[in-house]
Amino acid sequence: MLTKELYDKYVQILSEELVPAMGCTEPIAIAYAGAKARQVLGEEPIKAIIEVSGNIIKNVKSVIVPHTGGLRGIEAALAAGLAVGDADAVLEVLSGVKEDEVGLIKSFMERCEIKVLKSSGQCVFEIVVRLTGKNHNSYIKLTETHTNVVCIMKDGQILYENNTIAQVKKEDRSCLSVENIVEFASTVKISDVEKIIDRQIEYNMAIANEGITNNYGANVGKVYLKAFPNDVKIKAKAFASAGSDARMNGCEMPVIINSGSGNQGITASVPVIIYAKENGIDREKLIRALVVSNLVTVHLKTGVGTLSAYCGVVSAGAGAGAGISYLLGGDYAEIAHTVVNALAIDSGVICDGAKGSCAAKIAIAVESGILGLEMYKLGNEFMSGDGIVKKGVERTIESVSKVASQGMKETDQEIIRIMTEDL
Repeated sequence: MLTKELYDKYVQILSEELVPAMGCTEPIAIAYAGAKARQVLGEEPIKAIIEVSGNIIKNVKSVIVPHTGGLRGIEAALAAGLAVGDADAVLEVLSGVKEDEVGLIKSFMERCEIKVLKSSGQCVFEIVVRLTGKNHNSYIKLTETHTNVVCIMKDGQILYENNTIAQVKKEDRSCLSVENIVEFASTVKISDVEKIIDRQIEYNMAIANEGITNNYGANVGKVYLKAFPNDVKIKAKAFASAGSDARMNGCEMPVIINSGSGNQGITASVPVIIYAKENGIDREKLIRALVVSNLVTVHLKTGVGTLSAYCGVVSAGAGAGAGISYLLGGDYAEIAHTVVNALAIDSGVICDGAKGSCAAKIAIAVESGILGLEMYKLGNEFMSGDGIVKKGVERTIESVSKVASQGMKETDQEIIRIMTEDL
């Protein structure tokens, strides 16, 4: 049952998760850490050491950092934050960089020694930046999430420290369930969520249209539109993929993220928006459907963790399927079975870092969400005992969470070894 307390938590979760970011969130987190460290240092650094976990290396090495003139990798992301970043803008740390400032990044890299180290700790998400200037030194540490600063030091003195993960200021996601999400979406006052959702519609469709219109990476979205029959299912996959095409290949437009990921934010929203447009569905129904899609995505991603060997857009694709189901009049039973079916189809997709092929994985994830819905509508479903499927949507979500967070740990390490063996 959805109580007033749960209602308020769900609104808060949406406001925390659906925030803007420019560029892939892992390199942007590095840029943010760099900008924050320089802000503390109070002068230009002459030496910078950055220590990052393997998953950060995996998700940064192949993507173009926006507003850098096409630079890629950890050094570029850190240098951008140090040279021209605005720490107060957080995940939009590079959004204010002017065209005539881009050259400052390369010149900064030439005069500041930057050293990259792999963290020896067990934390999946960790970024540590140490700066040395002529007069001072500074230290910043981020863990668990993209903006969670747990330690700030200057000249060896601790200015801020909070190493208790439980104290991260985020609402407890364990309150989420598919049944309550559907009830919340059906009863929420539109005024409580419309600013959050309207911004997601505006930002994420803008970058999707940019990816469809222009050439980015492998142009997965444009390939779908050209190579396959142009129906709503193809459009949903094409536009979602195109948003990732643009984002992974240097587009400087912001996106509204979900669970710390722009690709997940695009996947959870764009297909639902396309379905609403193609079916002439009104704005209020679309907002409620996007509430379903986004919260189901957060729910699925909570047990998986911020970064892992499990591709996050699988969760977002299932969320999109749930949102489309709601949009077209589906009830809780249909939505729950859509999620189960989608998870049964592609929960083995691995995450091998952020890069151009993420767009193709988004297409697969959206396909699974749509197929999961169509299966149920035609009287077909995966049953308990079919692989990791359990009886009930929540138990199936728990199974997937265990596979992703526990069972794929060694897979994650092997992926990281493969990706870094030539570095």
